[in-house]
Amino acid sequence: MSFMGKRPAGVLPGLEVLARRRFAPLRGLRVGLVCNPTAVDRRLRHAADLLAAAPGVRLTALFGPEHGVRGDVQYMARVDDGRDPATGLPVHSLYGAAPESLRPGPSLLAGLDALVFDVQDVGSRYYTYQATMMLCMEAAAAARLRFVVLDRPNPIGGTQIEGPALRPGFESFCGLHDLAVRHGMTVGELAALFREERRLDLDLEVVPCEGWRRRRPFEATGLPWVFPSPNMPTPDTALVYPGMCLLEGTNLSEGRGTTRPFHLLGAPWLDGRQLAHDLDAERLPGVRFRPVGFTPTWDKHAGKPCHGVELHVHDLEAFRPFRTGLACVAVARAQDPDRFAWREEAYEFVSGVPAFDLLCGSDRERRAIEAGDGWREMTRAFAGEERAFARRRRRFLRYAD
Repeated sequence: MSFMGKRPAGVLPGLEVLARRRFAPLRGLRVGLVCNPTAVDRRLRHAADLLAAAPGVRLTALFGPEHGVRGDVQYMARVDDGRDPATGLPVHSLYGAAPESLRPGPSLLAGLDALVFDVQDVGSRYYTYQATMMLCMEAAAAARLRFVVLDRPNPIGGTQIEGPALRPGFESFCGLHDLAVRHGMTVGELAALFREERRLDLDLEVVPCEGWRRRRPFEATGLPWVFPSPNMPTPDTALVYPGMCLLEGTNLSEGRGTTRPFHLLGAPWLDGRQLAHDLDAERLPGVRFRPVGFTPTWDKHAGKPCHGVELHVHDLEAFRPFRTGLACVAVARAQDPDRFAWREEAYEFVSGVPAFDLLCGSDRERRAIEAGDGWREMTRAFAGEERAFARRRRRFLRYAD
């Protein structure tokens, strides 16, 4: 198999840059690959296949994050170990039934020289792939393995930062390290931040993307969009996710079980027309709301007609997803506080802390909503935290605007 050839136009992911370098950082090493279906080049060739065929590289195992190596497992559902039918390699789950499963143990790393991470992130603290990367980095440091990140663009851009800090006591798998909810970083940039801020003695190499600029929308990269998870079908889903994922911490449907997850908000008791009117009156930047009805086929309110709204983002630069998500929760709760409820069940292996608090990083936003505060008041409370994160991240950035 030839990995060379004419350089394509557009953005090259780290996987293609590695192939063009004839896999030099991995030559002579026994390698484990952390991957899912997004680990493909522009021709849709998977990293596992390329590494298995790469001269001088011995790929010995695959490690699957949440949703699995092949991406066919739903959110917060256990992923089992197995064997990959395409390569015949053993697959070790990094999302099992207990918190201990979230990082590779010493026995799984025995016999390896390097771990490679190639997973498309979506730019939000909640999305668990960057947490998986951080835990793998810690395990690699303890085992004295090289850690190689094959970088990919942040699909929702690398300039906007949004959302509150993560406070001690509110850590979970949807927030293990203090990042802004919308962090505006690539996984390669995050890896450098994690190594320094977690004080890891780690042989880290980031193979960068080529041709990506921070303001470049994903659709302009020329890269194929592969579902990073079952409910992330399009790049515009990723754009609304940093705000609309907050609905997971409530009994409101976020549109799972429909063809528009995270673009829909609803519940059987809501008045969709009134909700659309009230949300439009909030004058949230870059977005409008349309009253809608839908019936989820699974998850919350499965088989029950729901009434609510659909988000229509009309200005990508102005749109602020986290502020929008806060407003949606606050306005929907105000319509019927008695039937609205916060999720109290265990969430991402954490019990005893409301899921909404884990997502926000503290109980401040939940208490503000219960007190009747609007999104502008809540924004003023965390605006300083956004500026502080912008300063922290600055020296880890490697791509120009």
